[in-house]
Amino acid sequence: MTRAGQPSRAYAAYALGLLTLINVLNYTDRNVVFALFEPIKVDLRLSDAQLGWIGSAYIIVLSVMALPLGVIGDLRSRRGVITIGVTLWSLATAAGGLVTRYWQLFACRALVGVGEAGYMPASQAIVAEYYPGPSRAMAMGIYSVGMAFGGVLGIWLGGELALAFGWRYAFLLMGMPGLVLAVLAARLREPDRRPPGPIGAALSAWYRQRLPRMVRLASPLLALTAIGALIGAVLTLVEATPSQVDAAVFAVFLSAGIAWTVARLVPVAIAHTARAGRVAATAFEEFLEATAIVLRTPTLIWIFLGGALVTFALNGLIAWAPSFLQRVHGMSPVDVGRNFGVLGLAGGVLGALTGGRLADLMQARWAGGRVFSTGVGFVLGGPVCTALLLVDRSALFTALVFGTFFLYTWYNGPISAVILDVVPAAVRSSVLGAFVLFSHLAGDAIAPPLVGYLSDRSDLRTAMLILPAAGVVGGLVILGALGTVRRDMLRVGQRRPRPGRGERRGAG
Repeated sequence: MTRAGQPSRAYAAYALGLLTLINVLNYTDRNVVFALFEPIKVDLRLSDAQLGWIGSAYIIVLSVMALPLGVIGDLRSRRGVITIGVTLWSLATAAGGLVTRYWQLFACRALVGVGEAGYMPASQAIVAEYYPGPSRAMAMGIYSVGMAFGGVLGIWLGGELALAFGWRYAFLLMGMPGLVLAVLAARLREPDRRPPGPIGAALSAWYRQRLPRMVRLASPLLALTAIGALIGAVLTLVEATPSQVDAAVFAVFLSAGIAWTVARLVPVAIAHTARAGRVAATAFEEFLEATAIVLRTPTLIWIFLGGALVTFALNGLIAWAPSFLQRVHGMSPVDVGRNFGVLGLAGGVLGALTGGRLADLMQARWAGGRVFSTGVGFVLGGPVCTALLLVDRSALFTALVFGTFFLYTWYNGPISAVILDVVPAAVRSSVLGAFVLFSHLAGDAIAPPLVGYLSDRSDLRTAMLILPAAGVVGGLVILGALGTVRRDMLRVGQRRPRPGRGERRGAG
């Protein structure tokens, strides 16, 4: 630590590296299922629409849980939210290899969403504290490499493991590394917060005090999930019952359990925070304004609406690309990983870094620099993605895969930096959680089942053409924030970053 009590540059780099590595695992575990769509479809006898809902299960739950967990991160411990989240999503990923029914796999993927829901807003808020000012978008760009790297790595490793051991062992093996990273996350220091104590003491206290309380708080989720699973199991004994029926029954009970648990969890967190002191209480009072902040901040409205469309485009493409390549181009799962995976990985990593760097360079001269870098990648990438879906020539196909992922990942770092630029520091996790809630629930939660539904009624190639169209519209919507971002930055005290001008204008 420095003399001013702030973390050193070396520790800031370590924290960014660790959170980026966990983000790689985050996207690896969430995307591995897409590499396994085809063997899962055959083994469990599913339609494309059912595959799409499996792809969306974690997104739906992630969207619902992101906001309350973002609140808890702001009010209690972001480090704790991250540690519990990594542990839960790793165990849920591994459990996917033990299922025998559609609703069981749906449940496992939904639990992956619970674990991942708290990670994104809490980890991005920590990165923002370690990297304030003009270096923030670049730091977010490095962090977002985990999205591109992990997203493609999940498809790559999933195909390799499925070939070597089968799709069930692919889930089991992919879930294990997260337990190691959870231990490292538990030791992460948060700026301006008390450093963690010894690991043994922390684990012992958690087991004696926190675990029983967590079980009590989560009892509605556990009970209703068990009831839904029991009813689903009974329905499976009736041969005339379609698989969609027991899946729907389980989903209803699971959703009710989640809603009930959230309703119990947030007031408890509020009560504990209120007793902790006025600082935390003030933070919560600012959180109560979070929804009002979004509605009265034009930049956030543009970003939220455009963000939903671009996540629809990108994550819909990631979800269905492995099946598209296997069905349309005759690739094996391993070929998908080795060819598409390498190109997508290279394009995605370079795109994330390019977008972050471009955003910081432009932001130094223009308040709309980060907004521009966020939206323009999808405007340029839409035609490239359309060509990718339509061409059959292998030479063009290779360049188009790289180009699509290169342009589609420009937004990863800058979009978070834009949000952080226009909201007060005390509610950053909360507003990021709200963005995750809206963009995923209104965006990529819809994409996999919608493409699957259209594919069942036409063909996969035709169905996927909706994705680049949504991406172009989303990019244009985001660019609408160019006219509002400077004013919104001034409102929260973010000075326009042009040296020598307007030094005092950011104070108001």
